[in-house]
Amino acid sequence: MRYRKKHKSSGNLRKGSKDLFTVKWENNRVVMIDQTKLPGKLVYVRYNKYEDVAKAIERLIVRGAPAIGVAAAFGMSLAAISSRAKTPNSLLKDLKIAYNRLRSTRPTAVNLVWALDQIMKQATSKSDVQDIKNSIILTSLNMATDDITINKKLGKNGAQMISNDEVILTHCNAGSLATVTYGTALGVLRAANEMGKNIRVIATETRPVMQGSRLTAFELDHYGIDFSLIPDTAVGHLMSKGTISRVIVGADRILKTGHVYNKIGTYQIAALAKRHDIPFYVAAPISTFDLTSSVDDVVIEERNKNELMRMGNKLLAPKGIKILNPAFDVTPPELIAGIITEKCVLMPPYEKSIAKNISYG
Repeated sequence: MRYRKKHKSSGNLRKGSKDLFTVKWENNRVVMIDQTKLPGKLVYVRYNKYEDVAKAIERLIVRGAPAIGVAAAFGMSLAAISSRAKTPNSLLKDLKIAYNRLRSTRPTAVNLVWALDQIMKQATSKSDVQDIKNSIILTSLNMATDDITINKKLGKNGAQMISNDEVILTHCNAGSLATVTYGTALGVLRAANEMGKNIRVIATETRPVMQGSRLTAFELDHYGIDFSLIPDTAVGHLMSKGTISRVIVGADRILKTGHVYNKIGTYQIAALAKRHDIPFYVAAPISTFDLTSSVDDVVIEERNKNELMRMGNKLLAPKGIKILNPAFDVTPPELIAGIITEKCVLMPPYEKSIAKNISYG
């Protein structure tokens, strides 16, 4: 099956023809790719209410930690524009309501809270209603622009470690569709490809929502990168055969200890990689780091049971059974060979390298 499709707003998606912009601000509206429609259709949705942005985050219309952060910031811009407050205090009250709603959408990804906090920091620094609104919009736009610049730097840092003829495994989707446009883990692969390095990618299907088969395969095909799609359960087999030379994944949260929260299944891939002496790398911007929480503090999101129970209208399991559907797991630092950021590649021991290199206001 070929994933390239036409859409009246996107043009013809020939391989490598153009970047995919996951979320953007256009005519005082938030425009984003509806990722629930991929790979069958490339559909753009437009929102002018922050509540619709919140629902889009919850329903995985937009997903991926950096993209969620920017989407939430744009949601705050919508809240500011729609507020009828006449005084700064009244406007800040409206913004706090929007802040709490957007923050509640996904509990594990730290970029969401980071972005919302940056917006509120700007809002509380102004003393005029219009100045507050303007500063929120400007901050969110800068956040989107910075995301592209940061991920290209991150991609270059990671690509410099990759040699010709490597076969690199990735899990879930950490590409254009998880960011504004360039990607984190897939950004590293794109950068290596742009440098002319001969690489091949192995992408897991990433059950139960199939972000690998629906999204990563769509992106790799679009950008013309050689890849194969595999079942999640084939990872150990391929590693045991010596097929995979490196693993690179994204992250939704990284603690100061080097513990990495990412899509469910990441931990077992890291453990298998350690067993087979395959270096396991994480690629994430500095905004993904949580320098205050401990492992016990982090809430692992539990997703809707229907993600396991059904595929469309088809029932996949008996009704009434118990279901556990965690969205993320935590990979301990001893399984991680390096953490790729826009500043540098962090190496163990992570408590020292993170403390030395990672900080944000």
